[in-house]
Amino acid sequence: MFRRTLLAALALAGLLAGAAHAQDDYPSRPVKLIVPFPAGGTSDIMGRLIAEVLGRQLKQPFIVDNKGGAGGSIGTDQAAKAPGDGYTLLLSGIGSNAIIHGFSPKPPYDSNRDFVHVSQLAAGPNVLVVNPSFPAKNFKEFVAWVKANPGKFSYGQVNASSGHVTTEYLKQVAGLDMVGIPYKGSAPALNDVLADQIPGMFTNQDSVLPHIKAGKLRALVVTSAHRNPLFPDVPTVAESGYPGFSAVSWTGLSAPKGTPKTVADKLEAAMVKGFADPAVRAKLEANGFVVVASHAADYTRFVQDETARWTQVVQKAGIKLD
Repeated sequence: MFRRTLLAALALAGLLAGAAHAQDDYPSRPVKLIVPFPAGGTSDIMGRLIAEVLGRQLKQPFIVDNKGGAGGSIGTDQAAKAPGDGYTLLLSGIGSNAIIHGFSPKPPYDSNRDFVHVSQLAAGPNVLVVNPSFPAKNFKEFVAWVKANPGKFSYGQVNASSGHVTTEYLKQVAGLDMVGIPYKGSAPALNDVLADQIPGMFTNQDSVLPHIKAGKLRALVVTSAHRNPLFPDVPTVAESGYPGFSAVSWTGLSAPKGTPKTVADKLEAAMVKGFADPAVRAKLEANGFVVVASHAADYTRFVQDETARWTQVVQKAGIKLD
């Protein structure tokens, strides 16, 4: 009996030692990074940049796997159900890890329960842009015009996007009566603003920057807590009479729950060090993104706060998924 117990104890010790050694050697083979959106968009670009940086830092290939559909929930759910061994990771973001929790029915995963949040990569503001023919020349004039003309300002609305919920958030805090015109994507909506078919919209800063520089669009306000370096003359909503207002599109790196802390710590350190490289940061900053490269504890709190914020906004606005 004693011999069998001793052998079992030795076997267990061997397994534990082997698992610890495997974690110390992480990654010992290629790692899959699920990007829960199709190839070619901003999320895909962010995912490929993370894969490039982590591959360079950790000396193994990090392979992007695009799993688009259902607002990012299909790929995110797949990541949530993957083994927590560090070999399947997720490009997490505002849509699929925060906004989506405000909808009914809720997604099959819980962003705060089912993931280890490793590091926030970057954030970028939404920008309120209008066609130059619109009479308001700044945000205060815009608010005054909308309040004087309730229900007459129509804006491009891509359902459940960050621009959509940001607009609803502004309507709630500023008491604005505006009408959303549904579009299937931000590109056709933006084309109609450029063509003066609709007066304006909130959208991501990287998509409108070239048009603002060319004078084809007028930027009235940004939604980040602080002014964006690429839009230094454009005020924030917070400084324009609505303190505390903040709405940014963000992305980061997350892993399935159960991922060992030693593995998560390696990934966190690689993110922080990799995105401290000025050449890497410049790629993002040139498009108006603010590089965060946060630590895991900060990203975890951030996701929790964002989930609570956008759940409240979505439910109050009564936004429904298509």
